[in-house]
Amino acid sequence: MTGWRRLSGRSVWSSGVKSLAIVAGAVAGLVRFLLGRDWTAGGVVAACAGAAVLIVAAVTAYEVARLRTSRWRLTGDRLELRSGVTVRRHRSIPLDRVRSVDLRADPVLRVFGLTVVKVGTGERAAEGSELVLDALDRGSAETLRRVLLRQHAPAPVDGPLAELRWSWIRYAPLSVWTFTGAALVLGVAYKALDTVGLKGFTTRAASGLWHWVTDRPWVTIPLILAVNVAVGALGAVLLFAESWGRYRLEREPGRLRLRRGLLTARSLTLEERRLRGVEISEPLLLRLGGGARVKAVATGLSKTENETEDIAALTPPLPRAEATRLATGLAMLGANPALAAHPSAARRRRVVRAVVTVFVLAGGAGLASWSLPASWPVAWAWLVPVTALPAGLWLAVEGHRNLGHALTPGHLVARGGAVVRRTVMLDRAGITGWTFRQSFFQRRSSLLTLSACTAAGTGHYEVIDADRGDGLDLAASAVPGLLEPFLERTRDGKRQAA
Repeated sequence: MTGWRRLSGRSVWSSGVKSLAIVAGAVAGLVRFLLGRDWTAGGVVAACAGAAVLIVAAVTAYEVARLRTSRWRLTGDRLELRSGVTVRRHRSIPLDRVRSVDLRADPVLRVFGLTVVKVGTGERAAEGSELVLDALDRGSAETLRRVLLRQHAPAPVDGPLAELRWSWIRYAPLSVWTFTGAALVLGVAYKALDTVGLKGFTTRAASGLWHWVTDRPWVTIPLILAVNVAVGALGAVLLFAESWGRYRLEREPGRLRLRRGLLTARSLTLEERRLRGVEISEPLLLRLGGGARVKAVATGLSKTENETEDIAALTPPLPRAEATRLATGLAMLGANPALAAHPSAARRRRVVRAVVTVFVLAGGAGLASWSLPASWPVAWAWLVPVTALPAGLWLAVEGHRNLGHALTPGHLVARGGAVVRRTVMLDRAGITGWTFRQSFFQRRSSLLTLSACTAAGTGHYEVIDADRGDGLDLAASAVPGLLEPFLERTRDGKRQAA
């Protein structure tokens, strides 16, 4: 094993390059501030140059101090890290607790041949649940990954389980971000410009734009929505290309390895014995387009506070048939099992909720019609409830149609959701307990929602609005012996609480 070692010294250079982003924002604000006080051009240039040098020097000095106070070592049973410029910290992870190893390198790190190594133990929201080495050279990071996962030689190449096909990019715009992304980007850009003192949108301009929209709403609103969708779709395509470029999912001895990223390269390795199931996720727009995504239900994939990506995602959006093939293969089901439908009472509950929601919207629209400008047709106020009724009824029926469950020799399969349909194939050996829930209306309809508790994924997975007797039978059969002391059989052979 190794003694105490330093992190790579090349991270000083990468930090210096990254500090240029701070320099750009600071210089823009400084220029506006100084020009407003009648500084000469030469004075402004000198001040900006001095500020840039100070920022780069400060960032570089801190990075040097961080490197001088950081050491890591790998012993026979532990990975340790000592770090901290002002407050010293000593983190230690037993090797038998390692659940995942994540390698990541943004474009700047890749230029300098560096990689950030994140070692996870899978403990949720626990201090010290992960150890980050920022950064090692690329070769050392790969060697450490293999040692931590007890893989002492490169794995034989048997072909990938899944590999990127650029035809999948057609699914990228099928996301809610296509409709909201452009507006969010515009808002962030406006706020950033305002922060550095650049006023690109005055109150007078805003007032003029509002009058332009309200004078001809039948033309302007569809035009604005169309532009927003076009920009959002373009952004979604670019984000797909950057996040999932060079995507490859492959099986190594005893583990899965996912590699992806066009600019920021990322590699995630997960032991297969930590995999407790898989999930097929189908958001509404993606489902209507025939697409789906596959996610891992595993220990060791806890999400940190600053994590913006779905770390459990095993695939980009891809055709539903391909997602089903991959998910059943990972769960070793052989074939996609047929699911038992849920009672019609579950459909009735959803229809009632949809109708009540539409009545509330209609009341709100009636109040709003009194405050709209006179130039707006009254029909605008009623457009929302009129379109909401068929949409709500369709979602109610769709939500019931999506409900289903099945029990295979090794897995519990549960499906549900109208806006996002999720099909979970959960390893029965990973179920540690059950939670049963019945609302007042569920009791009147003899329905039951049961949650399978597990240490993996979200911690619990639900079978929603199942028949009460069928739900208890399902839970008792999924983990034999766990619930038997608390159940008894009725005359018709179904189980009920003792």
